[in-house]
Amino acid sequence: MLKHLLSLSVSLLVTSLIVITQNTYAQVADLPTRWTKAALEDLLPLGEYPRPQLQRSQWLCLNGTWNYQGGKSVSSANNPTSVLPFPTTTEKIRVPYCPESVLSGIKRKQEMNMWYQRTFTLPAAWEGKHILLHFEAVDHQATVFVNGQKVGSHAGGYDAFSFDITAWLVKGANSLVVAAYDANDGRMPSGKNGPRGDYTFSSGIWQTVWLEPVNPDYIRTLRLLPDLAGQRLKLDVKASGVSRITAVVLAGKKEVARAEGTAGTTFYLPIANPKPWSPDSPFLYDVKLTLTAANGQVMDEVMSYVGMRDVQLGKVNGVVRPLLNGQFVMQLGLLDQGYWPDGILTAPTEEALKFDIEYTKKAGYNLIRKHMKTEPQRFYYWADKLGLLVWQDMPAIWYPNEDTLATRTAFRNELKAVLDDHYNSPSIIAWVPFNENWGAFDVVSITEWVKRYDPSRLVNGNSGFNNNPSYQTAYGDPKNGDFVDTHIYVGPTKASEPDEKRAASLGEFGGVGLFVPGHMWPVENNAYAYEPTKAALTDRYVFLLDQVEQLMRYRGLSVAIYTQTTDVEHEVNGLLTYDRAVEKMELDRIRAVNQAVLQAGHLLATKKD
Repeated sequence: MLKHLLSLSVSLLVTSLIVITQNTYAQVADLPTRWTKAALEDLLPLGEYPRPQLQRSQWLCLNGTWNYQGGKSVSSANNPTSVLPFPTTTEKIRVPYCPESVLSGIKRKQEMNMWYQRTFTLPAAWEGKHILLHFEAVDHQATVFVNGQKVGSHAGGYDAFSFDITAWLVKGANSLVVAAYDANDGRMPSGKNGPRGDYTFSSGIWQTVWLEPVNPDYIRTLRLLPDLAGQRLKLDVKASGVSRITAVVLAGKKEVARAEGTAGTTFYLPIANPKPWSPDSPFLYDVKLTLTAANGQVMDEVMSYVGMRDVQLGKVNGVVRPLLNGQFVMQLGLLDQGYWPDGILTAPTEEALKFDIEYTKKAGYNLIRKHMKTEPQRFYYWADKLGLLVWQDMPAIWYPNEDTLATRTAFRNELKAVLDDHYNSPSIIAWVPFNENWGAFDVVSITEWVKRYDPSRLVNGNSGFNNNPSYQTAYGDPKNGDFVDTHIYVGPTKASEPDEKRAASLGEFGGVGLFVPGHMWPVENNAYAYEPTKAALTDRYVFLLDQVEQLMRYRGLSVAIYTQTTDVEHEVNGLLTYDRAVEKMELDRIRAVNQAVLQAGHLLATKKD
């Protein structure tokens, strides 16, 4: 696509220089990564196609340089009815990086009111089409104007949304203004990015903005549900208009299934002898969908993909365990928070986004728990393609008992939106509505609702129910869902054990730290425990994993999630430093012990009663 059009000369070791038109912004990178320079030089940052599971051939990325006004002194961006003027001297911001990040060129603390503006001109080939404006994520309240007219608004920092802007467009240059308001007061879903969170706040646009041309009738949403045992694929396709859908499943270039149905009704594709998706064999089928009008005219065509896999609970030698494709697979993974020293919630480049997944695989894990945030859809694409199981957390609210009508409704709405956004990713095998009672409310009923809404996955209603924040009463074990889940630091002793209906999970453990001077966030650093050297930390880790294997064999443990993939700001308990520059443990030994645990789980699964 239109990437890498021009390079700017950028020095990052001391100062990041962003040169845009007549304005120059100097920002100090507190801890640059190997990708910071490339991210700053790219005139179209993160310009890869943002929606791999519903892909069309034509699109236009709007990432890059925008005009910007922000801060508490700027006019309120909370549901405004008119736009601010943008003089030629207005600051510049680099979308999609949040204004608190160095990559944005702004790098200021919590902005609250954020106003963005840019112009765009549509390709001539799009004339006569309906134009969709897509936002992959804006935190938290977004109001959108095209050519000075209000198009619509959206609330929610972790889900994608779009508007049909056709009626407001003119020939030639069009002006786009986005007003983003983020009080960041803990009354909306915010995860670690809130007043009781641990890390730098972030706000505003933090994922890709893009345009897409469609016909008046087009495919709006697609839901794919693999049925491995039934050797079929369930499809639910919604479109604007009652039209015929032709669905084709491809293995490489070979057609393996074809069926026709009607938009708005469920239909199935039989897939003979389907290849199962797993971390060891992450095979993906391509899915091609064609929308045809009554007169036979093709109105829309999209590409998607599916991994044929099945997730459920079952008994193995009398012990309740999670099963993948009918077999117990020990789930051994990392708590993955997805923070970056240069982009905060946003990875600096596609290569960086992919890096954490590749490293996790290389270190011998088969699972990550995506903790207290969501990622761009391309993250889940790489997890699907490379083969990594994902537990997906819902970002917490912090004050669920204040203004309950608004806060709890916002949580429920965004939880549903997150489930909808990522429903088709085979890598996601479990949803985690709550963590350690943070912002918890109606835990039992919400756990049950998620189970009903998506019965194709497991649900861990309140991961680490044994822990509790000081500011609210503990909900504790919801006693429903699919896991008995505790967090033990350092652990893993006294981990939970399965009951008659739920598997046992150690949702967080470890957290042993190592100081690596020159690669640490400039604050006082800490961890749950410490080791003085790389070798000593590796020894400690191997010992902990030997204990995990014992718990798996003799106490029914089925999931163990070590804290954590990387250091995050003040926390120095990662396998990697925060800048991803230093491996803090000996990779060959980490991989060996991880694989030994997974192999022991395989032998346990094949052992007869």
